[in-house]
Amino acid sequence: MDENLPVIRISVRNLVEFILREGDIDNRTGGGQDPENMQMGSRIHRKIQRQMGSDYQAEVPLKTEIVCDGFILKIEGRADGLIHTKEQVMVDEIKGVLRELDLVQEPAGIHLAQAKCYASMVAEQEGVDEIGVQMTYCQMETEEVKRFQYSYRSNELKVWFDEVIRQYEKWAKFQIEWRKARNASVKRIEFPFPYRKGQRDLAVSVYRTILRKKKLFIQAPTGVGKTISTVFPAVKAVGEELGEKIFYLTAKTITRTVAEQAFETLREQNLKFKVITLTAKEKICFCEETSCNPDDCPYAKGHFDRVNDAVYELLMREDVMSREVLEAQARKHKVCPFEMALDVSTWVDGVICDYNYVFDPDARLRRFFAEGGAGGYLFLIDEAHNLVERGRQMYSAELCKEDFLAVKKLVKGEAPRFAKRLEACNKILLAMKKECENYKVLDNISHFGIQLMNVLSETDRYLEECVDKEVRETVLDFYFQVRSFLNIYDGLDENYVVYTEYQENGRFVLKLFCVNPAANLQKCLDKGNSAVFFSATLLPIQYYKRLLSTEKDNYAVYIDSSFDTKKRLLMNGVDVSTRYAMRSREMYQRYATYIFRVVKAKMGNYLIFFPSYRFMEDVYQEFTQLLASNEEEMELVIQQKHMDEEERENFLRAFEMGREKSLIGFGVLGGIFSEGIDLTNEKLIGTLIIGTGLPQVCNEREILKSYFDQKGLYGFDYAYRYPGMNKVLQAAGRVIRTEDDRGVILLLDERFQREKGKEIFPKEWADCERCRLDIVEEKIRLFWEKQTDN
Repeated sequence: MDENLPVIRISVRNLVEFILREGDIDNRTGGGQDPENMQMGSRIHRKIQRQMGSDYQAEVPLKTEIVCDGFILKIEGRADGLIHTKEQVMVDEIKGVLRELDLVQEPAGIHLAQAKCYASMVAEQEGVDEIGVQMTYCQMETEEVKRFQYSYRSNELKVWFDEVIRQYEKWAKFQIEWRKARNASVKRIEFPFPYRKGQRDLAVSVYRTILRKKKLFIQAPTGVGKTISTVFPAVKAVGEELGEKIFYLTAKTITRTVAEQAFETLREQNLKFKVITLTAKEKICFCEETSCNPDDCPYAKGHFDRVNDAVYELLMREDVMSREVLEAQARKHKVCPFEMALDVSTWVDGVICDYNYVFDPDARLRRFFAEGGAGGYLFLIDEAHNLVERGRQMYSAELCKEDFLAVKKLVKGEAPRFAKRLEACNKILLAMKKECENYKVLDNISHFGIQLMNVLSETDRYLEECVDKEVRETVLDFYFQVRSFLNIYDGLDENYVVYTEYQENGRFVLKLFCVNPAANLQKCLDKGNSAVFFSATLLPIQYYKRLLSTEKDNYAVYIDSSFDTKKRLLMNGVDVSTRYAMRSREMYQRYATYIFRVVKAKMGNYLIFFPSYRFMEDVYQEFTQLLASNEEEMELVIQQKHMDEEERENFLRAFEMGREKSLIGFGVLGGIFSEGIDLTNEKLIGTLIIGTGLPQVCNEREILKSYFDQKGLYGFDYAYRYPGMNKVLQAAGRVIRTEDDRGVILLLDERFQREKGKEIFPKEWADCERCRLDIVEEKIRLFWEKQTDN
């Protein structure tokens, strides 16, 4: 065997799931044959293996190498069991299920194919003419076992296995040939722009981090060029085989577009680098309702019979897998665009996607991030400040007492056993409810967890037989909630607080609250080689390092702003406050006067950000009266709750239009317009930030405060001050987007002057001036006069 030939590795499971899948997409079952996302499945495996006696060899590693045309294909796997008796050698494949075993009439085709691959490998290894295969299904609630046994001639099995390998060979050959062309093109590319201040250091830091397989936290102001400065060294690293694939992770659609542009810029130098942008299923689905089954969706029917041809053709033809390209290919081959896109992602060099595809236990791409798997992935995590709260959401779960009663009411007539299980959980929740006044932290809910497993099993059984479509949809939604809760429950540790709470709408919930998501995020990051977290607002850096990774030796860099601070006026109004004790009509009038005088000093477009909708509405009312009394005309747009996509676009479009009057946009701190929007030059010349951005006091924030206080980490900072300051920094960042921009940033709250507030200002805010209402207009006029002179 030529050791110089390149090697392609694939697991037995991935091989058979890819080559031998067939039929329809159908999400109508509860998923009872796929419990492997739950740790309980692994425990069942181990228990069965221990019971099998001395002839049984558990967790047997297997591999085979096949010399193909120009490369070696290495197929690896681990058989659950190998049984040696006098009569026969037998491979045992164990699957845990939640459904009743009398519903399992035969092994799933993919499960049996996996076992047959192992059997062929064992037969060749041991030189036997015949080999047995045993499929062991275990019901996870009752631990009842059902087995299916088969016997195969080794030569026939080898012919079958060789045919599976032959079908995969063209895919492996594509990998080898593409990688060679890609790596050669990467060597030729150079950084596409003259380096700005700090940009070269940033790119070098990213490359070194990847080289050393570390993690890097980057605080870099707007205008440095973070996206291209992270993408370029990551592409270089992939070309030098320091990484297998880039995952560019974002929280918002607009940053995905910037990432696409960065790859496109490098492609102008003839870079060969296949990149896909993943779009959420609900957005890319061709049907009015996302109902993934062959009865409701023609693209689900026979999807797996056609999808491999669709993917291969696309890979041969395209390097840029945009939403439009994916949709066109899916329509051509009549396959689901979302599922096809996930398959395409396996073969490309870069994946641009939302955080949840990597981190969310319910949505992550299991082909890359399943338990036990790992790859040479490079994670570029844009707007990383968002990942703290997103992480908490992804790794938390809750169940509502009222939902148990609602499902019980639906099923009690036809499924009394199911209803009984639901009532058992309801009784436990009722007892919790009686002991809870507002919210209550709990030490142990193991008794509830046991009953909930019974509910999950009964739900799965019910879904096998339910024919009423509306009832099925309600029960299926409930099933996914319960399954998600149990998955989170399985991983409870010191990073969680479990509590019950009365919600504002009167519903009673039990919540598993992931207070510190670092450990869960770390498990996902460990699937790759390296990770780079970057944002314009990653301050204080220690806060983010502690909540986004458990490692202590992560790197951090602070890139100085390349922007000339003389082009920006930053002031803090110290004679106003948003503290509750200070709120009054007089204070609202004072804020309205601040806005009026700033805008009077210079006609243009302004954004005003408020701590809440209520505060915004009160100031807005005073401002409109002030305009009327002064006979002034200004155009006003105001953010509404629950704006749809068209309404958001109309709000932003107002800033794109030329006008002869000032435009003032009223919005909410931390809302859709306070970060991620790009209004350059004259589109926005000033931002007023009213309040320090502190989140409103609520049970969850108080739980956070208490948790971090107990850790000796200043709980108020972790629960309120740091998240609030991030909102302020993001809102302030809307003004200065390019080196040519000029503008005014006004912080309107006396609390910014306190030491705790000022110590987390970025370095470039050292020139922040104090001001008062009586001098603000004069200061701003003077600033703009200087800009005119320059």
